[in-house]
Amino acid sequence: MPIISVQTDRAPAAIGPYSQAVISKPFVFVSGQLGLIPESSDLAGNDITAQTSQALENLRQILLASGSDVHHVVSVDAYLTDIANFSIFNSIYQQFFSDHRPARAVIEVSALPRNACIEIRCTAVLCTDDCA
Repeated sequence: MPIISVQTDRAPAAIGPYSQAVISKPFVFVSGQLGLIPESSDLAGNDITAQTSQALENLRQILLASGSDVHHVVSVDAYLTDIANFSIFNSIYQQFFSDHRPARAVIEVSALPRNACIEIRCTAVLCTDDCA
């Protein structure tokens, strides 16, 4: 089964030798997303709120470009540089996913690229019907 690389201008370009996502049917594996603004590749802000919102929007755009959407996400991994920000992250995450509840891990790490405070990756299934 072929592996297809995904690239969209609606999310930041990869900052290393990897794809924004890869499709291996029926799954989409989205690479870790920082809270980078696609047009400038600058962090959306210095705080967990702005970076979490932007990282999740980047995931959404990559999922859509892949033929999936947030309602088809089955697993999420989030990396925080300060676990004290867990409740803020969780609140934004809950609004983003609404009633959808993918499996999830939240892990504290010592550092992330670009001095970001969060990185989020996910796995989804491809839509077999119309994506939202």
